[in-house]
Amino acid sequence: MKLHTLEQTTIKSKRRIGRGIGSGRDKTAGRGYKGQKARGKVGLGFIGGTLPLYKKLPFKRGLGNTKKTKKMVPLALTRLAVFKTGSTVTLASLVEKKLLTKGQADQFGVKIMGDGEIKVALTIQLPATVSAKAKIEKAGGKVVCD
Repeated sequence: MKLHTLEQTTIKSKRRIGRGIGSGRDKTAGRGYKGQKARGKVGLGFIGGTLPLYKKLPFKRGLGNTKKTKKMVPLALTRLAVFKTGSTVTLASLVEKKLLTKGQADQFGVKIMGDGEIKVALTIQLPATVSAKAKIEKAGGKVVCD
């Protein structure tokens, strides 16, 4: 048995203020003498009547109405070699072959990039770069982007 493995048996009670002279926390109850802070609630940004810091700072414009551009997930042409000749490549088929996750497919989409070479003829129903289209058509496939 070690001291640090023992369970805690005592719980220190919360300090009760303003409960008579004998408590040691009477009279001002830890608030000091006079003033706004001694009498009532004071706002979080209150700095004694002057302009608070957060009001001096410039506005952050466009919060909540910014346009969120979709950045497509780039997919290299060489990764499409897992498909058989004559098959159709869609978002669903890419998720099925585990080339990208369902979340990525739904949120961002995919763009076929022209990295590497491809030797199988495929029908691709996704956006592709100009170089990727040329390589796919050279291999005997076609790009049909919806």
